[in-house]
This record gives sequence, C-alpha cells and structure tokens, in this order.
Amino acid sequence: MTVSRRLARPRDNRWIAGVCSGLARRFGVSPGIMRLIFVISCLLPGPQFIAYLVLWAVLPNE
Repeated sequence: MTVSRRLARPRDNRWIAGVCSGLARRFGVSPGIMRLIFVISCLLPGPQFIAYLVLWAVLPNE
C-alpha cells in the first residue's frame, strides 16, 4: 500500500471536512490523534478554528 504524502482532503475517513484526516495522512499519524490534537489546541487561545476553515476551503479533494 502506498501512502500519499500530498496534502489533500481524503474522500474516506472524514468526519466534517477531512482536514484532520488529510493532515494526519500527510504527517504519518493516526487521524484520531490529529483530531485530538486539534480539539486540545482549540482550548488554547489562537486562530485554530479559522485555520481549519481556511484549510477546508484551500485543500483539494483527493
């Protein structure tokens, strides 16, 4: 099985938009871990939710 290293939103294993799944696939971690990192990061101050929306709009579908 080949692992895609291109940053894109996968059509499978999505929850909302596939951004966390795409990032997880790109960096070689589990999608569940990436989602957990995102949720924990949302508890900290910063533009995490805005970055998620931007990635949703910018990243292409597979």
